[in-house]
Amino acid sequence: MFSLTSAASGQRYAVKCFTRHVPDQEVRYQAISTRLAQLDPAELSQPWKLGFEYLPDAISVGQDRYPVLKMEWIDAVTLSSWLDDNHMDRFAVARLADRFEALTRDLSAHEIAHGDLQHGNLLVASDDTFRLVDYDGMYVPGLAGLGGTERGHRNYQSPMRGNDDFGATLDRFSTWVIFLSLKAVAADPALWNRLHEPKGESLLLTEDDFKSPASSTGLRTLLAHQDRTVSGLADQVRSLAFQPLVLLPPLTPAVLPKQRVSTTSTTPTSPTPTAVPGASGLPGWMAGHVSPQVTPLPVAPTTSPDGFRTRTLLDVVTAVLWPLALAAAVLLVVFGLPMPLIEGVAPIALAAAPIVLAAVATVFARSRRPERAQSREALATLTNELNRLENPVKAAEKLRKDQAKFDAAQADRNAAYPRAQDKLTAQYHGELKEAEKRKIRKQRDIDKKIDGLAEELRTALTKALADKRSAFVRDQLGRRLIAKSPPHGIGPKLVARLASMGVTTAADFTGYRPVQNSAYNNTGAVIVLSGGRFINVPGIGEAKARALDDWRKHVLASAVARQPAALDAGERRSIEQGNARRREQLTVQRKAVESEADAMREQARKRLEDNQARLALENTAAGDRARQQRQEFSRRTVALQQNSDLHGTLSAAVGDAKLRQRGLSYRRYLHFLCTGR
Repeated sequence: MFSLTSAASGQRYAVKCFTRHVPDQEVRYQAISTRLAQLDPAELSQPWKLGFEYLPDAISVGQDRYPVLKMEWIDAVTLSSWLDDNHMDRFAVARLADRFEALTRDLSAHEIAHGDLQHGNLLVASDDTFRLVDYDGMYVPGLAGLGGTERGHRNYQSPMRGNDDFGATLDRFSTWVIFLSLKAVAADPALWNRLHEPKGESLLLTEDDFKSPASSTGLRTLLAHQDRTVSGLADQVRSLAFQPLVLLPPLTPAVLPKQRVSTTSTTPTSPTPTAVPGASGLPGWMAGHVSPQVTPLPVAPTTSPDGFRTRTLLDVVTAVLWPLALAAAVLLVVFGLPMPLIEGVAPIALAAAPIVLAAVATVFARSRRPERAQSREALATLTNELNRLENPVKAAEKLRKDQAKFDAAQADRNAAYPRAQDKLTAQYHGELKEAEKRKIRKQRDIDKKIDGLAEELRTALTKALADKRSAFVRDQLGRRLIAKSPPHGIGPKLVARLASMGVTTAADFTGYRPVQNSAYNNTGAVIVLSGGRFINVPGIGEAKARALDDWRKHVLASAVARQPAALDAGERRSIEQGNARRREQLTVQRKAVESEADAMREQARKRLEDNQARLALENTAAGDRARQQRQEFSRRTVALQQNSDLHGTLSAAVGDAKLRQRGLSYRRYLHFLCTGR
């Protein structure tokens, strides 16, 4: 982002240069500009929107041109800088929190989502009202159906957000995080210096706090805060961190926490929704959104008795048996009463027999007590219920691995989608370049032919004149008969002989060649015909042949002297018209090449649009599947916590049942026999 001042108007602007390619960027900004222009400033809580202009070809780098965004300049500071200076003013911070809540109402009322609400994009003006900047990822209704272009600042976004999340609910989690930070600082200014990292990329909480709330010092601090609004908001943020964006409630007074739901300062081992729960343990605002499969299994009723109750007849008999047995043993040992002796058995052993008999009777009577059966049945039932539950630690680890695998796949998909778009765009530009090269090559060839038409015309006119002159000379030579004006020495007989061999005019021969006659030891001659053939005319020797050739040369010179000096107008016009027709044909061919290139460009554009539509459709379908998967992860997260709670409850119940079972021990039964309690 740069600050520039217009030399003409003196007005200052913020100019943004884009560092990455965004598909349909111009279309997106046009839709955003149109929607923001429709907002009546009088109906907004504060003048948060800024005017801007998208310039598609504003700057050039090398031979390429790139877009920029020219935005209205505002003298303001970022939210984090404002809090650095004003966090001790609790009233001012509280007022700013209210204005932030009003800003979110403006956006929600007009179905607009900024897409990247964070401290750097929220500017606070001198009147302590907000201005929104950076509209790259903004959603407006006119962009419905398109995918997101970014995922927002990591320290303000839900761990459940993906690139396929693009709608009016995009800012829900960010608004809760920012509102919590403002409310917390307003309630306790010391929290700013305690939780905010100086010059850091967050307010009070970071990405790690949302992903791992159990180990988050910041969240634990806010959850344990004595101010109920702060602790309640922290509880709400913790609850929302693992819910799909489409299910998150807006930041409105109807859903703002009124009181702390949980008073414990210990963060659970896994994220749990803690807003006003319904019968299923879910927040009230999620009722109907999460599958009923997450409803916890009922805990089996614990009917294990904690001791023995009313004595039965058998208990009474057993209780009476003990004094009798003890008395008999004492009498036998102490007073030495006579008794029959059993060979090999000591008297003391015989004295213990009544006690052993009483002990055996006690064991039998204890085994017949209904409390023993009830205790065993209750413990078995609770143990079976506990064994039916999935181990929470293993389930949490499996969920973590599944989410990590899903996140990796989503990261690959999110990276592959722009690469595929870039590939299509590169292919499109390659086809355009090839079409342009082909057009230039063909047009260059045609232009060369057009440029050569002038020379062709000159050549054609020269040739036509030469042909006309040649025809005139041939005609004149053909008109001079040898018989009418024979050369010297050529009489009627020789004329007749020449005629018999096809030589009647000056046009029938071109000259002669002397030949040596060895038989007569003299030089003769042959006549060279117009076709190049030689004839030997009897009676015509070298002298007569020379005379005949001189006659022809005289006739030729006379014809050449009288040949036409130029073409007539009709002949010249005919040649020029032919040349003009050739120029028109080449011009038509040149236009056809342009039309052919246009057709190739149009076909390339159509292929690009079809491929982009196919790619977008596939990405949308993948986004829908990803959204469903994230909802399934959310359901599993809630189910895991409920399973963990139930597992703890059952474990405690099993331990309690074992303690109660120890209360039915042999010693306790003896005490029961003696006291009835």
